[in-house]
Amino acid sequence: MSNLTRYNPNRDVFSVSDVMNRLFDEAFVMPRGGSFGNIPSVDVIENENEIVVKAELPGFKPDDVDIRVEGNVLTIRGEFKQENDNGKEGQYHVKERRSGTFTRSFTLPTNVDTSKANAEFENGVLYLTLPKLEEAKPKKISITAKNGNGNDQTVSTSANNQQTAASNR
Repeated sequence: MSNLTRYNPNRDVFSVSDVMNRLFDEAFVMPRGGSFGNIPSVDVIENENEIVVKAELPGFKPDDVDIRVEGNVLTIRGEFKQENDNGKEGQYHVKERRSGTFTRSFTLPTNVDTSKANAEFENGVLYLTLPKLEEAKPKKISITAKNGNGNDQTVSTSANNQQTAASNR
């Protein structure tokens, strides 16, 4: 049994256009939904006390990864070494497993305390926790309002603009 399809000359024109757009998108822009070549996908997350970096590094060993912070620039370097069988297994027809090195550098949004940094691997993901320096953390500032009738009021506010306690003097 065969299916009949009505001929539509525009269908082929649009598909060629879509193919050309995709070609140029993938040639000059990082593909959506994954890393590009040997460059791992990375998330950098900032919260009130620390910066957390999550990097996808499946197959890497801790000895193959170098993490450095210079000023407020974080650099992650890695080398994936493939075993060299010297033709013992036979002739390769397809060889897609990665090998080589990568380097990723990020400007951190604030200065961090590298002496308290923690890095660990879990299921192929590198988790890097970089505590913020104390001077980089948000501070609470008290505001005193003068009323003119002798009752001064103190209001504490935090850096995220939430009012906390108010007390009468």
